[in-house]
Amino acid sequence: MRRYQHTQVGYAILFILLLSMLLVTYLMSLYSFHLIPLIVLIILGICLILFATLTVSIQGDILELRFGPGAIRKKFLLREIESCRTVKNSWIYGWGIHLTPHGWLYNASGLSAVEIRMKNGKGYRIGTDEPENLERAIRYSL
Repeated sequence: MRRYQHTQVGYAILFILLLSMLLVTYLMSLYSFHLIPLIVLIILGICLILFATLTVSIQGDILELRFGPGAIRKKFLLREIESCRTVKNSWIYGWGIHLTPHGWLYNASGLSAVEIRMKNGKGYRIGTDEPENLERAIRYSL
């Protein structure tokens, strides 16, 4: 089996979350202490850590997706993948993990993705800035 690993940085997510954290921090410095802005700041920080990167790897018979340090991950058995193809996501689908008309999307940045169809009929889209390489690695591993 071929080994593949690539980490994509979500620069837009980083920028938006850091800017939001700076804004909340600035507002907290202007006004007296309130618990709600602190909670918002903590949530933004957690999102920054969890969703700033997406690592896709193929090792042995497993395709694995990991956001950030790996607290959020998804694994697929390669033998259960029926097909894969490079696709472009609509900008409406955005970033993160959510359900789209094409199945679950895992995306840290951009519109490019590889869509995999499982033998059970379920579909998934994996966002990547190197879709051709990921598609080739999956096809080679099937």
